Amino acid sequence: MRCRSKRQVAGALHLSHRERSEARLHVSSTEYAPGDASIEPVAETRVKGAMTEQLTIARLGHRGDGVAETPAGTVYVPYALPGEAVTVEAVPGHPDRRRLLHIDRPSAERVAPVCKHFGTCGGCALQHWSLAEYRPWKRAMVVEMMEHHGLVAPVAPLIDAHGTGRRRAVLHARRGTHDVLEVGFAAPRAHHIVAIDDCPVLAPELAGALKAAWAIAEALKLARKPLDIHVTAADNGLDVDVRGSGPLRPEQIAQLARIADAHGLVRLTRHGELVTQRAQPILTVGRAPVPLPPGAFLQATAEGEATLAKLVTDHVGKAKRVADLFAGIGTFALRLAERARVTAADSEAPAIRALQRAAANAGGLKPVEAMARDLLRRPFTAQELKAFDAVVFDPPRQGAEAQARELARSGVKTVVAVSCDPATFARDVRLLVDGGYRLDSVTPVDQFRWSHHVEVVGVLRR
Repeated sequence: MRCRSKRQVAGALHLSHRERSEARLHVSSTEYAPGDASIEPVAETRVKGAMTEQLTIARLGHRGDGVAETPAGTVYVPYALPGEAVTVEAVPGHPDRRRLLHIDRPSAERVAPVCKHFGTCGGCALQHWSLAEYRPWKRAMVVEMMEHHGLVAPVAPLIDAHGTGRRRAVLHARRGTHDVLEVGFAAPRAHHIVAIDDCPVLAPELAGALKAAWAIAEALKLARKPLDIHVTAADNGLDVDVRGSGPLRPEQIAQLARIADAHGLVRLTRHGELVTQRAQPILTVGRAPVPLPPGAFLQATAEGEATLAKLVTDHVGKAKRVADLFAGIGTFALRLAERARVTAADSEAPAIRALQRAAANAGGLKPVEAMARDLLRRPFTAQELKAFDAVVFDPPRQGAEAQARELARSGVKTVVAVSCDPATFARDVRLLVDGGYRLDSVTPVDQFRWSHHVEVVGVLRR
């Protein structure tokens, strides 16, 4: 998965941190009991004079919203579940959306969310739904997209790869209502930031991330610039890259260095430029220690990386010469090199340099050739692909249409497609099938628990 697109949010809701805490969805209370029809899960400001209506939720949409059919057409109700009867009101400017006001008849599948910020923070969409129902829904999204593109293949049960939680996060720092600094995640469908002090989705290794982010934001607040604070849990500590601050003055650099020391950060950078470093951040991939570039892209969870890597290496099998396209820091390439010669390519030059260093320093690997190449603009051609027994491609969310067309014209025996978007996965795989490949199997992987995002791994053969 090479998903780097930013969450797009719309609308605006201006409440102070305290007001948002008091207006949090009541269903996020640990006192909530399924079947309590008095619960009123409203986290948004009511529109004065707005008309209400009663709806019955038929199903969940692809983004996790409840879906109801009305005489005016299909409408979407966030935080409502299939089978629930609900009272809603219109959302100005969004004729196909409704705001949930009251659950008149709760679903037996409704559960108490694990996070106190659920409903005001936009990071999770489905904490209120039983995992027993949530998991088949995620698999069904993959099946539906395959059917839409006329693809037929066995789809395995969804693999839960949440593990201990997310090992990387982007925290946002903004000045909110009354010019109060807020550090946290974006609110659902809004531009403001929800200030948080805890996130149960994060891995224990990120336990100090929030406090460090708050300290960094406080140190830079006089710049009055929106900050994005990228935090990664490396093997040897937290690696932080701050973006949006503008050039730093010497006194700011000194203050940030003191903050990094106080919070035990292994490295602190600004837009990739070094501020301070105790040691090179390292992430072990297979048997290779990878020196992480600032803000490096990683699979969201360690369990997700291990799961995807096992699927890829098992599908590649005994191939002797493998191309890993959109390789990043070598999540697959360094493991594949334990038994095959590998050519790895990615548009991110720092990631490729890290992969090269890791391959050179790890013992017992087959030769690895790594190159910086924009595969969206300059894919490997069918002629170039003749050198490989197997190809793995793991593109960003927009997919790899140009590369898929070249693969479809090639004679490569085995192709493993990895994606974080079932729609572009199905589109690209359709091109391969039309080119003569057989889709043998598809496996959905969930490393983004309580969201609508799902990974997909498919293997195709000639």
